[in-house]
Amino acid sequence: MTQKARIAIVTDSTSDIPRPFVESLGIHMMPQILIMGTRTWRDGVDIDPPAFYELLRTSSTFPSSSQASMQDFYDLFHRLSAEYDGIVAVVVSSKLSGTINSAQAAADELADVPIEVIDSYAASMQLGLIVLATARAAVAGAGLEEVAAVARAAVEKTCIYFVVDTLEYLHRGGRIGMAARLFGTALNLKPVLTLSDGVVTPVARIRTRRKALDHVYGLLDDQLAGVDPALLHMAVLHVAAPDDGAELAAQVEARFRPGEMIVGEAGPVVGAHVGPGTVGVAYYVDST
Repeated sequence: MTQKARIAIVTDSTSDIPRPFVESLGIHMMPQILIMGTRTWRDGVDIDPPAFYELLRTSSTFPSSSQASMQDFYDLFHRLSAEYDGIVAVVVSSKLSGTINSAQAAADELADVPIEVIDSYAASMQLGLIVLATARAAVAGAGLEEVAAVARAAVEKTCIYFVVDTLEYLHRGGRIGMAARLFGTALNLKPVLTLSDGVVTPVARIRTRRKALDHVYGLLDDQLAGVDPALLHMAVLHVAAPDDGAELAAQVEARFRPGEMIVGEAGPVVGAHVGPGTVGVAYYVDST
C-alpha cells in the first residue's frame, strides 16, 4: 500500500481471497473453524488446502465447520481500534453461517471506533470480490460511510456459478439450500448452482461435467454481453482440482478478457461444504 488506509477492512476466511491480495490491500482475515472428529483447526492458519484435502481423501470422518466467535471478533476489532478511524466487516452470507451474529455482537460491545458489519449474501470468491472492491476504496482514502456504501453496492453487482462433483457435501453440511430438491434424484448429475439471496440455488440439471461448464459459459455470455471488459473482475476457484481450475480459468480469460482475473483454490471450510472436484466462476462489474 502506498498509504495507510483510515478504515480497516475485515472479512472471514470463507472469502477465499488469495494471500497476495490480502497482504497488498491490508485486509484483516478472521479464520473460521474447521472440525473433523475431535480435531479442530483455524481455517488458513492451522491447516492449508493441500493438507486438508489430502486428509479428506484418506479419512472416513466427515468434516464440518463453526463460525468464529464473538470474542474472536471483539479481540480483532479492539486491536484495530487503536490503529484505524473505523472498521468495515464484510462477512459470509447470513443464510449460510451465523458469522454475522458474532461480528455484530462484537461491534455492539466496542465503542472505541464506529464499525459497520455488512452481510455479503455471498461466499467464496463472490464474497472475495466484494471485499476486494471494499478494500480498494479504503486504500484510496475513503471514509467509513463511503467504504460501507461501496461494499453494499458491490453485493448487488456480483454473481457466482459453480459445479459440484456431488451434492453429498452440501447436503451433509446443511448448506444445500434450495438445491435440496435435487438430492437423491441427482446424485449422478453435475448440477449448475448459484447463490441467490445468499442461498445455494440450482440453476440447471446437467448430465455431464463438460456440459455443465458449457452451461456456465452460456450464462456468463448472456449476463456479460455489452460489459466493458476493463470493468470486469472475475475469479475462478477449484476444490482439489487444479487441472480443471486451470482449464476453466484459461477459457474464461480467453472468452471475456476481464480487467482482473484471479485464480485460486478454495479454502478448507468452503471445500468441506462443496466437496473435492468443485469448480466455480465469480464475477463483479465495477460500474462506479
